[in-house]
Amino acid sequence: MQNNVRQLARLGLMVAVLEVSKLALAAIPNIELVSFWVILFTLWIGWRSLYAIYGFVLLEGILYGVHFWWIAYLYVWTILAALTQLLRKQTSPLFWAMLSGLFGLFFGALCAIPYAAAGLLNGGLWNGFLAGFSWWIAGIPYDLLHCVGNFIIMLILYKPVRTAMKRMN
Repeated sequence: MQNNVRQLARLGLMVAVLEVSKLALAAIPNIELVSFWVILFTLWIGWRSLYAIYGFVLLEGILYGVHFWWIAYLYVWTILAALTQLLRKQTSPLFWAMLSGLFGLFFGALCAIPYAAAGLLNGGLWNGFLAGFSWWIAGIPYDLLHCVGNFIIMLILYKPVRTAMKRMN
């Protein structure tokens, strides 16, 4: 019983950390800590990090409403957690910084999928492609910022936070 309460409290704190860190940097375009935390939480507790991820996504939907970006959140963070779980034996901060940076670079492409689906439903295959592609291309400058921000954040914070998390087990 005590272990279940501890795990539930830990997951609640993880959701809070994801949301508060997102809000703290909201004024800076595409500089965020969510990618960092998804990677670190997945390295820390494995697949159970999906509970915190989906708690965060649910909270985002409650706070900001549900739209195409929210649908993308349902799978983009899962993709990052899955990649992290598959590559979890890696220990190099540079490796994790590169993965986090690449995720930031391709974040817009991943988020364009619901826009492409909406275009497909409203006008066929070509309109779907154009809707998703144009949405992604318009956001490339922000994806570049996202890439650089994720890379630097992971490079700086990986070792101290990973060490602290190992001590908490």
